[in-house]
Amino acid sequence: MPKSRIRKKKKENRPQLDIEVENPLDAESPSWLAPVMLGSFLIGLAWIVTFYISQTLYPIPDIGAWNMVIGFAFIGVGFSLATRWR
Repeated sequence: MPKSRIRKKKKENRPQLDIEVENPLDAESPSWLAPVMLGSFLIGLAWIVTFYISQTLYPIPDIGAWNMVIGFAFIGVGFSLATRWR
């Protein structure tokens, strides 16, 4: 049986770039991230607990159930910061 022809691979003509990529596992969080994250969680929790304990009169009486949205917004900010914590 005849031997098949060997194909040569084309060499790429692009120049090789020496780019140093920082290892994302070695990166540290900024020092302000953890306190702001925990503070946001606690403020959101305190906001919602205050809303329920005061029978919807506090923290801001005129907006009613929107107080829940504000409390969960603080908690959402805490979760978004938690995704950046290393």
